[in-house]
Amino acid sequence: MIKKYLMNPSEEELEFMPIIPLNEDEDGSDDLQDVPPVLPLLPLRNTVLFPGVVIPITVGRDKSIKAVTDAYKADKLIGVVAQKDSNIEEPAPADLQKIGTLAKIVKLIKMPDGGTTIIIQGKRRIQIESITEEDPYFKAKFILLNEDVPKDDSDFTAMIGSIKDLAGQIVGLSPNLPSEAAIILKNIENPVFLIHFVGSNLHAELQLKQQLLETDSIKARAELLLNLMQTELQYAELKNKVTNKTRAELDKQQREYFLQQQLKAIKDELGGDNVAEVKEMLKRAEQKKWPKAAHDMFHKGIERLERMHPSTPDYSVVFNHLDLMLDLPWESYTEDLYDLKKAKKILDKDHYGMDKIKERILEYLAVLKLKGDMKSPILCFVGPPGIGKTSLGKSIASAINRKYVRVSLGGLHDESEIRGHRKTYIGAMPGRIIQSIRKTQSGNPVMILDEIDKVGSDHRGDPSSALLEVLDPEQNNSFYDNYLEMEYDLSKVLFIATANSISNIQPALRDRLEIIELTGYAVEEKVEIAKQHLIPKEMEMHGLKKNAFKMNDAVIQKVIAEYTNESGVRELDRQLAAIMRYQAKEIVLNGKLKATLTAPDIEKILKKPRYTSETYKMASIPGVAVGLAWTYTGGDILFIESQLVEGKGELKLTGNLGNVMKESASTALTWLHANAQKLGIDEKLFQSKVAHIHVPEGAVPKDGP
Repeated sequence: MIKKYLMNPSEEELEFMPIIPLNEDEDGSDDLQDVPPVLPLLPLRNTVLFPGVVIPITVGRDKSIKAVTDAYKADKLIGVVAQKDSNIEEPAPADLQKIGTLAKIVKLIKMPDGGTTIIIQGKRRIQIESITEEDPYFKAKFILLNEDVPKDDSDFTAMIGSIKDLAGQIVGLSPNLPSEAAIILKNIENPVFLIHFVGSNLHAELQLKQQLLETDSIKARAELLLNLMQTELQYAELKNKVTNKTRAELDKQQREYFLQQQLKAIKDELGGDNVAEVKEMLKRAEQKKWPKAAHDMFHKGIERLERMHPSTPDYSVVFNHLDLMLDLPWESYTEDLYDLKKAKKILDKDHYGMDKIKERILEYLAVLKLKGDMKSPILCFVGPPGIGKTSLGKSIASAINRKYVRVSLGGLHDESEIRGHRKTYIGAMPGRIIQSIRKTQSGNPVMILDEIDKVGSDHRGDPSSALLEVLDPEQNNSFYDNYLEMEYDLSKVLFIATANSISNIQPALRDRLEIIELTGYAVEEKVEIAKQHLIPKEMEMHGLKKNAFKMNDAVIQKVIAEYTNESGVRELDRQLAAIMRYQAKEIVLNGKLKATLTAPDIEKILKKPRYTSETYKMASIPGVAVGLAWTYTGGDILFIESQLVEGKGELKLTGNLGNVMKESASTALTWLHANAQKLGIDEKLFQSKVAHIHVPEGAVPKDGP
C-alpha cells in the first residue's frame, strides 16, 4: 500500500507510509481554533490529501513556495486542493477542485538545490467558496465540512471491520510494507481516520480518490472505499502472482545461466566450443521452408548438438545429419516450362534422326503438362551403347527448365546405396537418390538412372527392390532414407532410366517402366552426325579453325566402315579426335594443312584398317555356307565352315556356339541321315566319318535359330 507522489515534473518520486499522528485525535482536528476565513491555497498534482494523514511534499513552483513559506511563518495553516489536470504548470482558479483539505505544515525544510520540502498533515475537509487572490499565490475563502459518524449502525460497523480485514490482506500481499502495518491498522479506533488513511494509500486513480474525499456521508464513503479496496486486493493478488511467477522464472534462468557458464568453462578447459556452428545452423534454418516433421527433428537434433562437445564421436554424426537436412531442397522447386516447340528445337539440335523417339518424348511431355503431376510411366531408354540415351535425358531437362542429375547404377550390389546407411555406422552416408537431390538443390530435377540393367544383388540386399519404391508413383511421395531417418517426397522428380538390354532388368522393376527402344545408327545417319556435331566439336577442342580442312562423305564413310564397328558414335568420335590431333601437329610443324582429306590420307593417319568387308565366294570355297547375323551395329553375314574327316560317325561343333545353334546343327545332320537314300548319300559315311562344323571368330559368342 505504498503510494508514490510526484509534485512537479522535475521533482523526485517519494515513497512513504503516512504517519499516524500521536498524542492527539487521529483525525488531526483537535487543535483547530480560530481558523481564519481566508488562507493561502496550495494546488497539488497527482495526489489528494485526506484529513489526519501526514505526508511529505516537495514544492517546486514559485507561487507554491511563497504560499507555504508565508503560511509556515504565520499560523502554519494552509488549504490544499488537487488540480483537475496534473499536466497544467500554472493552474487557473477553474483548474482547481472545489473540495480540498485544511492542512497544517508540521515542518518546512529548505533543500540545497533551492527547492522546499514540507511535512504536512490534513485536518478537515473544506469547500472552496471563492478565490480571493491569485498573486503572489492563491488565497481562498472556504468553509469547514463536518463529519457525521453513524452511531449504533451495525452496517457501518461491519463495513469498518471489512475495511480493516481487507487492509490486512493487502498489506500481507505487499512485500515492501512491514508486517507491523497490519497491526497498526487494526488498532485505529477512529473510523473516519481509518477511511482517510486507507484511502490515501490505495493505488486508485486521482479522480476516484477525489470522489472519496468529496463524498459527504461517511457511510457512503466507507462503501465506496470497500469497492476500491476490492479492486486493490485483486490488483495485489495479481501482482503477487506475477511477481512469484517472475521470480520463479528468474530463478530458473539464473540456474540455467549458472549451469551454462559452468558448461562453457568445462568446454573451454577441454578446448572446444560449438556455439558458432550451432548459431550458423539456426540462422540457415530460419530461412528454410520445410515440413513440420523436418522442423521438429532438426530442432531436436540442435538441442542434442548443443549438449555435445565437438571432440566426441557422436558430434560429427549429429552435425552431418543436420547439415544434410539443411542442404535438402524440401519445398524448393524450379518452375516447369512445357514449351513443346522449344523442346522439339532442343531435341533436333542435340540429336540427329530418332524421329519416332523424339515424337514419343514430346507426347510424354505433353501428358505431363496436361496432368500437372509425375504420376505417369517412368521412361526407360533401351539401346546399344553410344547412341545418346543419357544425352536425351539431359535434353529433356533443358527443354522443361529443370535441373539435371545422373545416377550411375552400373555394378551396384548394395541396397544401402539406394536407401542410405544407418547414420550410427562408421562412414555412413545417405543413399544416392538423396545425395543427388542434395546436389541439384531442387526438389523436381530430371534424374537419369543410368545402366539400370547392370544392377546386381548379393548378401547385402537387392538394389532393384529398393528402386521399386523410388520408381512407383504411388509410393515415392514418402521415400524413406535410412540416413535421413524420415520420409522424403520424390513425387516431383522426373525419373528416366537407361539400359542396354531389357532382358537383364528385374521383372517387377521392368513392369514400372515404359520401354522406349533406341536402335543403332545407319551409316548415313553417322555421316550426318559426324558432319553436324562430332567434327565441329573436335575441331574446337583441338584448337582448329572451323574451316581448317574438309572431309567429304566418302572419307567419313571410310572411317566408319574400316575403323569403327559399333551401333553408336563413340568410337567414331575417338577416331575423329585422332585425325584432329594429327592435323594440329601438322599445323605446328608445317604451318599449313591440306584443304581436303582423302582416303589415302585417312590410312596414313589412322594406319591399317581394323575392319574389312568380307565377300562370299561360294563356287571357289567348297564346304562353306553363309548365314545372316544380327548385331548392335546392324545386319552382318556369318560364315559356316564344314568338313568331313575320318572318325566314328560323330558331330563336332566349334566356334563358341550357343545351345540353340548346336541343336540346329544336330537336327540338320539327323535330317541328312534320314534322307540319305533319297539324296544319294552312302549311309556308311555316317558310320566312318566325323562331321566338323565351325563358325569363325570363336571369341565371339553366337546363338540363335
